[in-house]
Amino acid sequence: MDAAEFRRRGKEMVDYVADYLENIEKRPVYPDLEPGYLRSLIPNEAPLEPESYEDIIKDVERVIMPGVTHWHSPYFFAYFPAASSYPAMVADMLCGAIGCIGFSWAASPACTELETVMLDWLGKMLQLPECFIAGTHGRGGGVIQGTASEATLISLLAARCKAVRRVQTINAKKSESEILSKLVAYTSDQFCATLGTTPSCAFDHLTELGPLCNEENMWMHIDAAYAGSAFICPEFRPLLNGVEFADSFNFNPHKWLLVNFDCSAMWVKERADIIGHWQIPLGRRFRSLKMWFVFRMYGLKGLQAHIRKQVALAKEFESLVRADKRFEICAEVVLGLVCFRLKGSNELNQELLKRITKSREIHLVPCQLSGRFVLRFAICARTTESHHIQQAWQHITQLTFELLQEASH
Repeated sequence: MDAAEFRRRGKEMVDYVADYLENIEKRPVYPDLEPGYLRSLIPNEAPLEPESYEDIIKDVERVIMPGVTHWHSPYFFAYFPAASSYPAMVADMLCGAIGCIGFSWAASPACTELETVMLDWLGKMLQLPECFIAGTHGRGGGVIQGTASEATLISLLAARCKAVRRVQTINAKKSESEILSKLVAYTSDQFCATLGTTPSCAFDHLTELGPLCNEENMWMHIDAAYAGSAFICPEFRPLLNGVEFADSFNFNPHKWLLVNFDCSAMWVKERADIIGHWQIPLGRRFRSLKMWFVFRMYGLKGLQAHIRKQVALAKEFESLVRADKRFEICAEVVLGLVCFRLKGSNELNQELLKRITKSREIHLVPCQLSGRFVLRFAICARTTESHHIQQAWQHITQLTFELLQEASH
């Protein structure tokens, strides 16, 4: 493929992607396949001779699309959102074209510097304390990780190194292995201080945990993977109160802030604490381009409008559930997640979810709350509207009616 063909094929791919996203709700949201479906559809070995682009594109529909769970369908309500927007996709094209491996400033100065500035921009949108902002003279700052799990691991490594150094300044004779054997990490069953837990979007009390961690000289890491995006809205910013006590803070713009995966934002108060642990891999993609494009093309007001719209849709679904006496709400609806269930046994709710999944019209996943099997309804796709919520609820209630009718017999 030369430059001339790339121009042609690139425009065709943009059209294909736009058509896919514009018509995504016509596709079954969840695939109807058994594990291992793909191997029999393609050869056992790579081709010896080049194949045509046309044949490859035909195979996208024949081989790939039947096995895709359509995360950006407005009927996808599972897990949490996977952010997506056209500005981010365009920026990813440019990232691929530049193709730098940004492991140091010299390897690509723009890659290093734009990331630092974008994390400052985002930190200011969140109204993070000044100590987390790099600026030109700050001691803190931000870095893009691949996932919140990576950020948690990085904070653990940094906390461990800091604790070892602190002990050795008091007693230089103690070896690192001796100190490491006595270090303790304190967690809840959700792992660390969490704002917006995965099962139910619950919030820890940072203003209680923080002072305790500071008094005991413990590193405090905050994970707000999903909920963090909402803190750009003044009405949700109080949920972040207490962040001033933290040593590190992380959330995923790639969940809810219209920046495509992967983009997990992490801040530290003291860059020196993680200078040997900025990240797990050595190489870095130019991921900050996605943030730069999205922030500029949406503006803070556009991003806030997106968050507020999806929270309103969750509230709309909550009101539908509360109006039906057969159902119950199982956790406070704070942001874009509704946890609900049929009044009755876990087995009844498991059967309802089984039927929902089998229908392939909408997609939900469950969680366990205090031993109860609960259905999670998360507002995910950027294109979800009120009529999708209403249609999803109609589908759930129809399946519920059929289930209860059968149970009564």
